[in-house]
Order: sequence, then structure tokens, then C-alpha cells
Amino acid sequence: MRKILSTGLIAILVMSLFFVADGDVLASQNTKSVQTVAHRGASGYAPENTMAAFEKSVEMKADYFELDVQLTKDGELIVIHDTSVDRTTNGSGKVKDMTLEELKHLDAGSWFGEEFAGEKLPTLGEVLDAYRGKSGILIELKSPSLYPGIEEKVAAELAKRNMDKPHNNKVIVQSFDHESVETLHSILPSVPTGVLVSYTMSDEQLNEVARYSDYVNPGKWLITSDFVDRIHENGMEAQAWTVRDIDSVDPLLEAGVDGIITDYPDYVNRR
Repeated sequence: MRKILSTGLIAILVMSLFFVADGDVLASQNTKSVQTVAHRGASGYAPENTMAAFEKSVEMKADYFELDVQLTKDGELIVIHDTSVDRTTNGSGKVKDMTLEELKHLDAGSWFGEEFAGEKLPTLGEVLDAYRGKSGILIELKSPSLYPGIEEKVAAELAKRNMDKPHNNKVIVQSFDHESVETLHSILPSVPTGVLVSYTMSDEQLNEVARYSDYVNPGKWLITSDFVDRIHENGMEAQAWTVRDIDSVDPLLEAGVDGIITDYPDYVNRR
């Protein structure tokens, strides 16, 4: 009788260990590393597209921070989102009509909070020099049709710092202007690129952009598991934008996105 009980207990223990191990395997299969991308830096906590926002992103351990780049009147690459300076500085006017010196005199922090008074608009080169090797950097070409040749200038800044070598630095270049993305890819084919979209893409469209893009980055309202699966089937990854509320995170994770672009890097459940 004792032998029968011992045999039964052993069998139960073996089965228990099997189910625990099997559960661990399933859990590991369902666990996915999701990239956190700080939108315009950690722009929920510091003025967007400034060194303060990028520094906050690094402090919060985001995988990447995103920035927007345009051209000044004298052909310099300046980091700012809007095509005018009105919203995020104490100045007024179009970015393309102002020189770098004029833009550098603007206060890009006071609008967000007194503690950021005096923050300046950085150049792309200044950001790359400060953060290459410290953080991934997602560069958005903003309204490139206004700035002929911007792709060549961005490519030159990356190449000058050996950031066109994938093993050296984490950098991605993206735009809503898909022709601009294709141009950048033709200049620096080793640099990952992404297309921003505000519409669900057909399989034909996905197949087309896969020729020159590594990412399809849709608005978060477009994200479904089917869309993400089709992006993956075409050999690309999906980063969703822009998360500004914590309740948006879980549905995106469940849909299988590869990255979440957010003003608040701490909203993303780090895995």
C-alpha cells in the first residue's frame, strides 16, 4: 500500500512539474520585448524637441527618442515639429524663412514651464553628438517637400558620425512622405527607415513600401492584430503613435506591435 501511494505521489509530482514547465514555455512564447519611443523626447514631462526632453527620455530608459527635423533659411538642420515657430517658442514666423542664428535666439522652453526658460532649439548635429550610443534616435523628416535636398543633408550628418553603420548606433529615419523615405534609403541603404501612415494599408501597398522601408508606423487608432500581422508578413515592424493615455497601452501590446511612440515613456509596460 505504501509503495502504491509513493508511486502515485511521484506521478502527481512529475505531472505538476510538466504543467509548470509547459506554462513557463508558453509564458516565454507570449512575452515580447516592445520598444519604447519617447515622442519628441519625453514631451509629457519637458518641452518637446529640446535637449531637456531628450535627456528626460534617457533618464526614463526609453529605447529611442523621436525628433523632427527641418531646414533653416541658410540650409542648417534644425530640430522642431511645426513648420512655424509660433507654438513652441517665443518667436513668430516660418522655420524655412529664418536663419540658424535667428532660431537659436528663441526661447523654446518657457511655453512649457518656467523651469525650462531659455531652452534652445537644437540642431540635428548637436543631438546626434550628445546622444549617439546613449539612446536610439528616430528621426522624422518633417514636411520634406518644403526642403529639397534634406535627405542628403541628414544622410551626411549620419555618415559623418559613422551612424550609417548599423552595428555602431541605433537610428531610424521616417516620414509621412514615402518618396522622401525611399530617397533616404537609396542614399544610405544600411540605415533602417520607416513610413508613417494615417490609414490602413493594403497588402499591395505593404509589399510596395517593403522595398525601401523596415517599419510601418501607423496611428494607434488603426492598430489591429490583423494589420500588425500583415506588416510582419511583409518583413517589417510596426510602431504605433502617439500614446498619451495609459489605457491605450495594453490594446497595442495585445495586437503585437513592436514599438509604442509615446509622450510618456513610463506608461509603457516594460518587459
